[in-house]
Amino acid sequence: MPFTAKLSRRFYDHFGDELTNEFVDLINGMDATYKSDVREMNELNFARFDAKLEQRMAELRTEIVAMRAEMRGELHAQKADLIKWMFLFFTGSALANVLLR
Repeated sequence: MPFTAKLSRRFYDHFGDELTNEFVDLINGMDATYKSDVREMNELNFARFDAKLEQRMAELRTEIVAMRAEMRGELHAQKADLIKWMFLFFTGSALANVLLR
């Protein structure tokens, strides 16, 4: 929403229409420049934020992939241990049944 400076009639009467209109134009021009500068700074800051966010998300994705691979490796190791212990207990139970008959 554009800002438009408006001065009182008394100001116009005291300094004259021409000088007052120049002053109003100057204030409005400064406002437009300020808004443009603020908009440009916001766009630059957002671009930096967006780039940093993308970088961190890429790092996070990489870490998640690494964690999944590590978790799969650990699960495979536990599965192998579980099968080993099941075989040991099964063999022991079968041997005990055979010997006790």
